[in-house]
Amino acid sequence: MFRERLRSGIRSVGLALREPEEFAVLWHRGEGRYPLSVWAALLATAVLGTTTYGMTMGLLGGADDVLRKAVLCTLGAGLAWTIALPALYILNSLAGSKLAASTTLLAALVTVSWGGLAMIASIPVNWFFTTAVPHAGFVLIVNLVVFAGVGIAMSDVFRRVMLRLEPDRKSTPVWWLALIAVIGCELFYSFNVFHF
Repeated sequence: MFRERLRSGIRSVGLALREPEEFAVLWHRGEGRYPLSVWAALLATAVLGTTTYGMTMGLLGGADDVLRKAVLCTLGAGLAWTIALPALYILNSLAGSKLAASTTLLAALVTVSWGGLAMIASIPVNWFFTTAVPHAGFVLIVNLVVFAGVGIAMSDVFRRVMLRLEPDRKSTPVWWLALIAVIGCELFYSFNVFHF
């Protein structure tokens, strides 16, 4: 029983990361009912991505800074996502969306999980440039480029998922990711995450 649930959960998370549109549509149509473990695994992917990438942001400062930035990067990203999430559902509904709250949450969760994977994929880039050119200004530029690239990738995933969920709508609420970016920048600045 446990093994089958574990396998099913792994298959579901794999589908969410390979084909996020299909994953969300299956939930929306009621063809896929994902247990809490799948939702937790998607959240864990986002947390793992921000934590491990945050560790590389602290390379210039030593072991204490590595751990501090791992925690602060995850905390800042998590707070930004959590603060902006109600606005996504409320404003999207006011704009004519008929999606259930759970479907909207799943679309957002798949997007941030995908963003976590993009952060993990960016670790070698940040690590290489941080060790090759250990200058605070240069490291800041590298990190800003990485965050911008991850943001663009997340915008693309979120836009595609929302278009598949509601193909009749003319626009998708990509503004939500811009709101997360603004809140995240404020939090990262307050937490000194980009101070190298």
